[in-house]
Amino acid sequence: MHPAPLAATTRGYPDTGYAVENIHYGSVAVVDAGGRLLYSSGDPDFMTFTRSALKPFQALPFVLDDGPARFGLARDELALLCASHSGEDKHVAGVRAILDKIGVDESHLVCGCAVPLFYDFTGQPVPPDARFTPVHHNCSGKHSGFLAWCRLHGAPLDNYVAPEHPLQRAVRATLADCVQMDEAQLPTGLDGCSAPNFAMPLARLAHLYARLAQGANDPRLGAAMGDLFDAMTARPDLVSGSERTDLHWMDAGGGDWVAKIGADAVQAIGIRSAGIGIAIKVADGNVRALHPAVYSVLDQLGLLDAERRSLLDRYRSPAIKNARGTVAGDIRPVFTLQPA
Repeated sequence: MHPAPLAATTRGYPDTGYAVENIHYGSVAVVDAGGRLLYSSGDPDFMTFTRSALKPFQALPFVLDDGPARFGLARDELALLCASHSGEDKHVAGVRAILDKIGVDESHLVCGCAVPLFYDFTGQPVPPDARFTPVHHNCSGKHSGFLAWCRLHGAPLDNYVAPEHPLQRAVRATLADCVQMDEAQLPTGLDGCSAPNFAMPLARLAHLYARLAQGANDPRLGAAMGDLFDAMTARPDLVSGSERTDLHWMDAGGGDWVAKIGADAVQAIGIRSAGIGIAIKVADGNVRALHPAVYSVLDQLGLLDAERRSLLDRYRSPAIKNARGTVAGDIRPVFTLQPA
C-alpha cells in the first residue's frame, strides 16, 4: 500500500471557481484499544517517525517508576513533561519549577534554544530586547522529565540524550514493549531537540493513543496511563499553547480527547468514549495539509456535533490568502476513510 491523497490546495476566483493546484499525500490509521484496525486511508502501516507525538511515552518510564510522587510533581508539571509548549510565561515558570524540585538548573538542558512558538502562532512580534534560554524551547518540559528520571535513578546528567544512556535505553525498551515490537524493529533518528526519536507503523502509534485515552482502564499500564491522560486533558494549554491546534482539539473534546502533534505533519489523537486511537501522517511533511485532514477524520467518524463543528471550523477548509489578505483558494480534504 502507498500514501493516498489527503488534502488539496486550490487557487482561483470566487466567481469562476477554484482549481486544484497541489495534492498532499499521506496516511491515516484508526485503531481500537485492542489494536484492531478499524478504518484507514493510504497505508496504515506507513513507517512514521513519531516526533513529538511520542512525548507522553518518553515520560512513561519516569511515571512508571513513581517519579512524580518522589519529587512532588503536580499534575500540571506532568502535563509539561508531555508538552510541545509555546514558551509562554506559564510554560517557562512550570519547567523551572520542575528543575528546582529535582535539584538541577537550566544549564543541564541540552534541547537547545529557540524563539518561543508563541510568536509564530499568535502573530505577535518578538520583542527586540527579548532574550531566550533553553527553558523557552518547546521541548524543555520533556527534557526536564528526562533529567528527573536521571536524578531518580542516580544516572549521569551528562549526555542524557545519547542513545545508549540508561535513560534512553529505558525509553526504548518501554516503548518497544508497549507497541509489541522488538527494539531493533524501531528505527532510531535524531529529533530536533537532540533526543532519540523512533519510527513505527502508523497503526501502532494510533494504538498507543487508543490505550492512552483509556487511561486507568488500560490492562497493563493503567495507573501510569491514567496519570498521563488526566494531566494532558486537564491542561491542554500547557501541553501546547495559545492558538495551537492541540489546545483546540482537546478543548473541543471536553476531556474526552487527548491530542499530540509531531513535527513534519504527524498527529495522534485518542478518543476515550469511542475507545479508539487516530494517527495521521502527511507524507511530504507539510503541516498545512494536516489540520484539514484531522478535521475530516473526526467528522467522518461522527465525532463532531454542532458545537464541536463551530469550535473547529477554522480547520475544516482553511482559506489561502495572498499578501493583501484576499482569499486565493483553500485547503480541502479529499479522502474517504475505508473500513478495514
